[in-house]
Parts: sequence; structure tokens; C-alpha cells
Amino acid sequence: MQTLKLELGERSYSIHIAPGLLQQPQLILPQLRGKQVLIVTNTTVAPLYLQTLTSSLQQARPDLDIRHCILPDGEAYKDITHLQLIWDALLEAGFNRHATLVALGGGVIGDMTGFAAACYQRGIAFIQVPTTLLSQVDSSVGGKTGVNHPLGKNMIGAFWQPRAVIIDTNTLKTLPQREVAAGMAEVIKYGLLADANFLDWLEQHMAALMAGDPVLLAEAIARSCQCKADIVAEDERESGKRALLNLGHTFGHAIETEMGYGVWLHGEAVGCGMWLAADLSRRLGWLTGKELQRIEQLLLAASLPVRPPAKMSVDAFLRHMAVDKKNLDGQLRLILLQKPGEAVLMDFKETSLLRQCLSDAL
Repeated sequence: MQTLKLELGERSYSIHIAPGLLQQPQLILPQLRGKQVLIVTNTTVAPLYLQTLTSSLQQARPDLDIRHCILPDGEAYKDITHLQLIWDALLEAGFNRHATLVALGGGVIGDMTGFAAACYQRGIAFIQVPTTLLSQVDSSVGGKTGVNHPLGKNMIGAFWQPRAVIIDTNTLKTLPQREVAAGMAEVIKYGLLADANFLDWLEQHMAALMAGDPVLLAEAIARSCQCKADIVAEDERESGKRALLNLGHTFGHAIETEMGYGVWLHGEAVGCGMWLAADLSRRLGWLTGKELQRIEQLLLAASLPVRPPAKMSVDAFLRHMAVDKKNLDGQLRLILLQKPGEAVLMDFKETSLLRQCLSDAL
């Protein structure tokens, strides 16, 4: 088992990575505040892993009061209406502020469970047990929680750190290939924004990673989590460096919002968004044509799209990009690449260049 640490003072926590962790309750039990536990999952994950996790906890602690909240699966349900189902379950069970929520699922479940925990009785404990590659390498770490709004993705939420992150890599065995590709977008992101050596490693091993090599996947997860943990420890609330983790996301969120949440998976939209950011960086003279081609080939090797949907328009992109959490006083801010492995946050005023980039891509 690999164990990483996210250092945030008294809110520091461990990230455990290994196969079979759903059956190791000793990692979860010390993080429980009391005897009340609500496991939040969805209709896809529940038949696969809910009984395993529940049984392992109950056998280790027969006194636990374990309840379940099973939500519909998909980004389309990441909203206030379905978030309320978690609060309903807590209130109907009579759970108090010493209860603990456990998020068993992908990024949608993790984000919603964390936000529910942040709000319920003004804040209760929660634990991340991510079951998709994307959630294991990104959304489960760092304490960003929230839901979508019809006008913007992840615009309603809170920073609320988990007590622990338990990554059972065996859950990847049941993950559809499209979800593997979506998760790989976030893995590639870490190489592009901060770690050129990791980018080289991904190029060498992408075929084996996409084929599900468990040893290589565990290494990719660990390296991704370490990169994110280091950045979050330095800038927990995204006042500076943490914004770099949004490489490709401003473009990607525009695609998700315009197309309808869930039509394009988050990782697919981010993959395309990273290509657009790289192309815009080339137009600024930062990347060479050869470097852009290298990035494109890596994204394609991960089965990710590198062109936006034909239904999108330049105006639709710009309209959605104007509603972005990074923007300041109406000024568009983008994460771009000075070179592979080095990203920068900049106030972007070259509107005509951005329009041309989007127009050519469409």
C-alpha cells in the first residue's frame, strides 16, 4: 500500500492507494466521528461495492449504525434537487453532527457528498472512497465540493476536506473503457502543467495504462495524487497556484454546460480543453507546432477527443467561458502552457486570437 499525506495543519489527511482496500476497515474506522455512518453511492456502484464496504465495516464494528443513500448515476443529477436526498437520508435517520458521510463512487458522488457534509448541521465529517480513475486522481483529493447549475458547472459549493481518501484500485477492473479514458485526461493534466518527466513516462506507458496494467495504474494514481496534494497544501483555496489545476477546464466546462451535463464526460471535455489551451499557447508563440502535435498524439493515445463538438459555436464558448470561477472583475483568465510541463495563469485579453483559435477548431 502507498500512503501519501496532504499537509493542511490540523486538517491534514492521508491518501491510501492499494488493491482490496474496501475490505480493510481499519483505514476508515479511526476517521469516524461517532457510530452513525451514511454511505452515499449511486445505482451503478451500489450493486458492485456497497455490500462489500458495508459488511467490512459492520463486521469490524457491530455497533455502527450504517445507512445507505443511493442516487441516480450521472453528471445530469449533480444538482441541488438530488443533493437534498442526502440531507433527507440524514434527517430521516436522526443523524447528528457526529455522523460521518462516506462517498462511495466517482466524482459526482464525491463532490455531492462532500458538499452535503459541509452543510449538514454546519459541517460533519466525510471520507472519500473513489471508484473511478478520474475521482481517484483528482476530485477526491483537495476538498472541492459542490453541484452544477444550469448556467455554470460547479458554481455552487464549498471547500470541505475529507478525513481520508481510500483508493481501492481493484474498482478500476469494472470501469468502462470510456471512463478510463476520461480519468486519463486528468492524469495527463498533471504532466502538462507541472511535471515534464511524468509526461515522458505517460508517453512511454500509455498503451499499457489504457489496457489496465494494475502496477502502472497504481503508479500513475500515486504520482497524480502527490502532484495535487503538493499544490493544494500550498494553496488550499485557489488564491494562486491551485488555479493551474484547471488546465483545460475553462474550455471543458463550456462544452459540458452547452451540450448538457453528462453528454460529454468531464474528462473528455477537459481533454479537448487541454488541446485548445495548447493550441492557443502555440498561437501566442509559447509552444511549437511539434509540441502541440506531441500533446495531441498523447491525448489521442488515451482515446480522448481533441476537437470540440460540431454543435458548439464560438459565441457559445465565449458565453460560457465568461461564467468561470477564475475570472476576476469580468476579466477572462486562462491556464496556458509556456512549455510542456509548465503552466501559467494569465489574464487573457487577446479576444480576436481566442476567437480564431475556437473558429479553426470548430
